[in-house]
Amino acid sequence: MTEEAERVTTAEKGPNAWLQVPAAFVIVAALAGGLWKVQQRNDAELAEKRVSAAAGPITCSTSTPTGIPTMVRAGVKYVSANQLCEALNRPDLTTLLGTPGEKALSYGGGDDSVAMGGSDIPAPEVNVRLTTYSVQLAATYDHFAVKGMADLLGGDARERTFLGRPAVLYSDRTYAFVLGVQAGGGTVKGAPGHVTRRLVVARDAKDGGGSYDISIWRQDFARPDDAVLLRLAARILPTLPGWKTTG
Repeated sequence: MTEEAERVTTAEKGPNAWLQVPAAFVIVAALAGGLWKVQQRNDAELAEKRVSAAAGPITCSTSTPTGIPTMVRAGVKYVSANQLCEALNRPDLTTLLGTPGEKALSYGGGDDSVAMGGSDIPAPEVNVRLTTYSVQLAATYDHFAVKGMADLLGGDARERTFLGRPAVLYSDRTYAFVLGVQAGGGTVKGAPGHVTRRLVVARDAKDGGGSYDISIWRQDFARPDDAVLLRLAARILPTLPGWKTTG
């Protein structure tokens, strides 16, 4: 039987900044017991869904996640995947992207967490795929500051101030997995994906740990315009619950 290759598009996204950010911390964590992305699927999950052209806007769930918020530090506002979804689910999304008239083709995400040092650190995320762009919005609740992150990320990562908070703007790539199916087994190979532009912004102005990560990539594999990303972030981030009250 000849090998049949299949590209798994549902895995076509880069890890959020927390997973890439401190390389030293990642190595230490791996040696100490591993760093692993835990899929915390529950009633609040946003399953990957296709949206027909006639269906209109996406529909975010209003259910409350269970279990995940218990690891959030006292005094920190937890923003769930559903709330991230609501932030992206706005009528002017395509206008902000410079592609007015387009509709969402699919969306998904969930209240995931990162397992590190025996603890599950909440890392909810949601993504929306449109004809021209895909947009991903994520939050992390670790203790790592954003300041200094650019040195650890390397490449073209640059620190900046965004909406009065420490931030880092950098390039990344999405990830696609190609499955080779044949008699008696198969292989899984990684393949380069889309060029992604990402903006990581501290959860609060004091940069006390935790961040929001918003990223975009184009379906035609072209490099996204930073102006589009920054315009989108400037409109979406302030709408997140607790944004104005964190100090």
